[in-house]
Parts: sequence; C-alpha cells; structure tokens
Amino acid sequence: MNVAALDCGTNSTRILVADEKGRTVERLLTITRLGKGVDATGKLDAEAIERTASALREYREVMDRNGVVKARLAATSAVRDAANSEDFVNAAIDACGVEPEILSGDEEGRLSFLGATSSFTAGSLCLALDIGGGSTEFVVGRAGRDPYRSRSMDMGCVRITERFFATDPPTPSEREDAIAEVSKLAASAFSEMQDGLSGSGYEDADVKVSDCLLLGLAGTVTTLKRLSEGWADYDPERLHHSLLELSEVERLLDKLAAVPTDERMRQYSIEAGRADVIVAGATVLSTVMRVGGFQDCTVSETDILNGLALTLL
Repeated sequence: MNVAALDCGTNSTRILVADEKGRTVERLLTITRLGKGVDATGKLDAEAIERTASALREYREVMDRNGVVKARLAATSAVRDAANSEDFVNAAIDACGVEPEILSGDEEGRLSFLGATSSFTAGSLCLALDIGGGSTEFVVGRAGRDPYRSRSMDMGCVRITERFFATDPPTPSEREDAIAEVSKLAASAFSEMQDGLSGSGYEDADVKVSDCLLLGLAGTVTTLKRLSEGWADYDPERLHHSLLELSEVERLLDKLAAVPTDERMRQYSIEAGRADVIVAGATVLSTVMRVGGFQDCTVSETDILNGLALTLL
C-alpha cells in the first residue's frame, strides 16, 4: 500500500513515495521556481505554472509505476500568496490527478514538524526551522505530539533574493538590509515560540527557546552541510541528523556571497536554481541562529513530505 506526498513549493516541486510502514520507496526533486516574481506581482507566472505542471506529469508516472493508492499534494507560500492560485490548481489536477491543498503557514509548519520529528524519541523538545523559497516556518513542540506553536514568516530564500539582492553577487549594503529584515522577523517568531512554551503547562513553562533542539530543514541547510564537509555528492543518509555549526554557516555565507551565481555553480557544484538563492538562504539560517542564540543545528532530511505521508498511513 504505497502512498505519495507531493509538495509544490516556491522554488522546488518534490515527491515522496512511501510504503505502508513509512519507509521511502522513491524521493525526487525538481527545481521549478513556481514562485518567481510572486512577491512583486502577487500572481503566479504562466511559464512557472507550466514548469511545475510538467514536473507533476512526470510524478504521475512515478506514482503509477509504484502502485500508489493514496496521495496528498500540498501547495505552500507562492500559491497561497497568489491572486491567480486557481490557475495553478487546475493545471495541477490536469497534470497528476491530485487536487492541491493550499496550506496555511501554520499547517505547513505543523506538517513539517510532524515529518522532521518522526525519527526522534517521542517527547524530545524540538524547534523545527523550515527554510523554504517563499517563507520560513518556526515550530516548537515535543516529538510525537501536536506542536505548541507554529509561525510562518515571509523570509524564504527566493523572496529575500528578489527583495534585496539586485546585484550578483549582492553588495554589502544589500546584505545588511536583508539581515536587518530577517532579524526583525526572526525576533518576532522567537517571541511567539517562547509564548508557546510558556503556555504549554507546567512541563515546559520555564524552558527557554534556546534550550530546544534546533532542526534545520530543506535545501539551504543540506547544501551548506554538504559544502562544510566537502562532500561531492548529495548523500541523505550522511546528512540526516548531522550537525551544522553557526560558525560554519557564517564562513560559507561569506564565501558564497563573494562570487556570482555562475561561480557558485562551478566552484561549489551547487545546482542551477539553487545557486542564485543560496546566499539568501544562508543569510536566513545564520541570522535566525544568531538571533535565537543557537550555536548549531541538526540537519533533518525528513520534512513536510514525510509529514504528509504519515497522515495517509
């Protein structure tokens, strides 16, 4: 009884096929940049919708090949912000036969937390940080339970790039402006996370957010960890639950921000579609860690896809 979870994000479109015990059968990612320009125009671009629909047509074949019996398709930041979201919904149904669910930021965070904490001991106190293309989700709680608080902030790697980085590589003043914005949003999010802990009852009422285990989700985090270790290839087993230190994030950020996109692709083997937004993603991660008082984060290869799959099993 295989199930499929599909995620149409601002930067990438992904699928996870899982068996009846939740084990990965197949997992694929296609960078489609669905959210290109949405922050400025408030609408999804027709070509971006078609790129995403093309990926979904391929994923329909993956589902059929693996005998998928149930599926969920989540659409997140770009689609929920777009005035023409119905255009995407219709294209997605035609492409793969699964109706997209346009998730609120809080629901996106809840599902990410469910997936990210699924391999931790029940009761572990965690703060999940899911850095997407359009938004970043902060979720605090204990593994195996509904989270105390979930908050989505408009500071994804594509959104920050489009808002602040007019030049490639970004100028020092552009970077400073981005850091200022992310710092403000992160401080607000951490305040809400602390309120969630304080209102959780006796168990965690006196716990500080910085005492939680920070889980870093999504492509920015895994890319930085790969670069930190000098690994040539993407290896999910080595990445999962590895540790990424703040000092390394900041070192890599300075190196990546010093060269243009094509050099990041050539010198650091960062894929097209991620190389142009990795500086913004690293800016979000480093700034959030510094504002929150975290010296390291645990890399998680499980995320919203796993959370969606678990709801189907």
